[in-house]
Amino acid sequence: MTRETSSAALSILAILSLLAVPSVVEAAEQPNIILINCDDLGYADIGCFGSTKHRTPNIDRLAAEGMRLTSYYVTSGVCSPSRASLMTGCYPRRVDLHVDHQGGWVLFPRGKKGLNPSEVTMAEVLKEAGYATAIVGKWHLGDQPEFLPTRQGFDQYFGIPYSNDMGWTDRKDRRYPPLPVLRNEEVVDQEPDQRYLTQRYTKKAIDFIRARSEGPFFLYLPHSMPHWPQYASEDFAGRSANGKWGDAVEEIDWSTGQILETLAELGIEDRTLVLFMSDNGGAVRHGASNKPLRGGKGGTYEGGQRVCCVVRWPGRIPAGATCDELTTSMDLLPTFARLAGGTVPADRTIDGQDIWSLLSGQPGTKTPHEAFFYYWMGTLECVRSGPWKLRVALKRRKSQEPFSPQLFNLSEDIGEATDVAADHPEVVARLQKLAEQAREELGDDGATGSGQRRAGFVEDARALTGADD
Repeated sequence: MTRETSSAALSILAILSLLAVPSVVEAAEQPNIILINCDDLGYADIGCFGSTKHRTPNIDRLAAEGMRLTSYYVTSGVCSPSRASLMTGCYPRRVDLHVDHQGGWVLFPRGKKGLNPSEVTMAEVLKEAGYATAIVGKWHLGDQPEFLPTRQGFDQYFGIPYSNDMGWTDRKDRRYPPLPVLRNEEVVDQEPDQRYLTQRYTKKAIDFIRARSEGPFFLYLPHSMPHWPQYASEDFAGRSANGKWGDAVEEIDWSTGQILETLAELGIEDRTLVLFMSDNGGAVRHGASNKPLRGGKGGTYEGGQRVCCVVRWPGRIPAGATCDELTTSMDLLPTFARLAGGTVPADRTIDGQDIWSLLSGQPGTKTPHEAFFYYWMGTLECVRSGPWKLRVALKRRKSQEPFSPQLFNLSEDIGEATDVAADHPEVVARLQKLAEQAREELGDDGATGSGQRRAGFVEDARALTGADD
C-alpha cells in the first residue's frame, strides 16, 4: 500500500495503479529476466541467509554480486495463493485464489478453479513489451487447459501443473491421476522419475536461454523441490549434512550455477537480471530452517511468509548489498514492467509497487508499502506497518472467546516472542484501522471485499468457448 493514513488508502492505491509505469531503460537495453522460485525453501536454507548445513556457493555468489532482500514477503504460507500473487501483483483474495473451489488451501488436480484468463500476468506484461517467455517447472494455478501457462502469456511450458506429491508414486490412495509432465499443453510423461526433475528443468531452461540469447527473454523457473517428497539425482543424494532436504537444496544450487555459467558463456550476464526466491516459508518438519523467524510453511508468523530473496543485475544492482525495507513478491510485476518498458494493467487494482529504487540502491529510499496484510486462506490474521506487526486473529481458532491483539516490534523482536500491545495502544489502534481497510477492500472470512475479482472456473470458460465439459 502507498503511504497514506486515511481510511481511503486502499482506494487511492486503486487510482494510482491505473497509471502506466515509466521505463528506466531504452528498448534496446531491456534486460533479460530470470525468476527462480523454489518450493518450500526456508528463510535460512541457503548460506547467504545463514545456513550452516547446506552448501550453496552459486546462490551465495548471486548475493555477493547482487542484493539480499531480508524483509521480502510472499502473500501466503502455501503455494497456489502465493504463486497467484507473483503472477498478478495482487493479494490472493483480490484474485479469488486464496482457496480452491471446495475451500482447500491450494488447488488440487482436476479442480474447477484456476487463475482467471482475464487476469494480466507478469508474462503477458513482458510479452507485450517484446519478450520471449517460458516457464520451466511447477505451475499450480490450475491444471485444466483453460488455466495453463500457455493461456497466461507464456510462449513455452515444460513441467508439472501442480505439486510433486499429487501423483501416485508417493501416495497409496490413488485419489489423483498419475503426475503428468507437460510440454506446452501435451502430456509427454507420467509419474516421472523425480530424482531427475531438477536436472530436466535445468536443461530445458538452458536450452531456452541459448535459443533466445539475443533477448529480451523472460524465464520463469519454479522448481518442484525441495517440497515433499524430496528427490535428488545420484550426484547429490546422500551427500548433504541435512538428509533428503539438504540434497534437494544443494542440487537447486547446482542448477543455479549452471544457469549463471550459461549467461557468462553467452556474454549476457550484464544484461540479465536474476532473482532467486521461495514461494513460501520452509517446511520445518521436513528439514527446512527459517531461523531466526518464528513458524514456517502454512502460517502467518514471519517464518511462513517472509522468505529468502536474492537479486543480481551487474552494473545496475549494487554488489554485496542488503535491503531490509519491506518488499513483496507482488512488487515484481510493476518493477519488471518498468525495466522492460512495459505497462501495468490500467483497468484494475494492482497491489504491488515498483521497487526499482530499492533494488538499485538509491540512498534514502523507503518501502512504498504503508501496510502488508497476512491472510490465512480467507482470514486476515496480521498486519505489518513499519517495524510493527499486529496479530488480529489466530489460524484455525476453535475457541469463540474474543482474541486480544498481539503486537510485535520486528526490528527488535524478529522472532515474535514478546507481545508489547499493552505498551503501545496507539500503535495497536493505528494497525487495527489498517486491518479494517483491508477487510473492506479484500474481505475477511466469509465476507467479500469491495475490491475482489472472480477466479476462473472451468464451467465459465467453457461456456464462453462452447467447449464440452
